[in-house]
Amino acid sequence: MASFPAAAQTDCAEGAGALDSGPLKDITADALIQKFAAAETKLKQLRTQYTYTQDVLVQSMNEKAVDGQFHEVTTVSYDDKGKRLEKVTFAEQSTLRGVQLSAEDMDDIRTFMPLILTTEDVPQYTLTYTGQQHVDDLDTYVFHVEPKKAEKNKRYFQGRIWVDNRDFQIVKVCGKSMPDIIHVKKGQRQDIRPTFVTYRQYVDGNWFPAYTRVDQELHFLTQTAHIRETIRWTGYKRAGTPAVPPKS
Repeated sequence: MASFPAAAQTDCAEGAGALDSGPLKDITADALIQKFAAAETKLKQLRTQYTYTQDVLVQSMNEKAVDGQFHEVTTVSYDDKGKRLEKVTFAEQSTLRGVQLSAEDMDDIRTFMPLILTTEDVPQYTLTYTGQQHVDDLDTYVFHVEPKKAEKNKRYFQGRIWVDNRDFQIVKVCGKSMPDIIHVKKGQRQDIRPTFVTYRQYVDGNWFPAYTRVDQELHFLTQTAHIRETIRWTGYKRAGTPAVPPKS
């Protein structure tokens, strides 16, 4: 989220039970990481065989009232080489106050909010097993994720992931992309990432990204901006097949 002249806080624990921080049984943390990364790799490839709708709503808030918004709906598909294709089906003139969407915001929406952590991605991160936790009606393994080394001009995820203990796919993500762009001089552009929570939904036998929420105050150099953000990925349809409804 860019502004000229952010701190953040989103509740990662919402919907989760008590964390059981006891040791793993019958599997090591490294083996578990390899297992879910392999499942995520297959999921990422599978998702390129689908079309779906991406609905992005970002609102600026004045106390509890909405005082501006950005709303865009896009149909997402992939070509035969897996390249992402986007067709905007609805867009309105942005009336956001105090913030404006940056290229990094759009990268968050495409890459980090629907985080899929593949075997290729895992070596970039330190994944620390923190325990097991009941999330909604699922039993999950919880990992803290942070980049091992931040390379210049490259963005990373930092936060927590919840991995289903049967399908070994991520079902919940809470964190942010990094690094932030922070300048101390007045008038210099700042780009500070909000913390988000993403949930997946069981569709056609897999856990696909479904819903992301942000609701927080961003503290810029000369102002504070309260934003709400909702991203929905719906209508997953495999090429040549009817749309698959989500599992209730």
